Amino acid sequence: MTTRYERMKMQRRMQRRIQLVVEERRMAFADRPRPGFDPEATVEIPPAKVARAIGRVTVRPAL
Repeated sequence: MTTRYERMKMQRRMQRRIQLVVEERRMAFADRPRPGFDPEATVEIPPAKVARAIGRVTVRPAL
């Protein structure tokens, strides 16, 4: 039988180990640093080859 103090100590140790694993995985799967992004910069959008409506459908009368 473990004492309350020992259980709390084991729980803290386990939480710390989990936290270390999470941090390691976060570092391993982290994206490479990206170049700076300027939200004010303009971006040229090339004209579409075929102009068509998006999300429109023909509505048929109810029978």
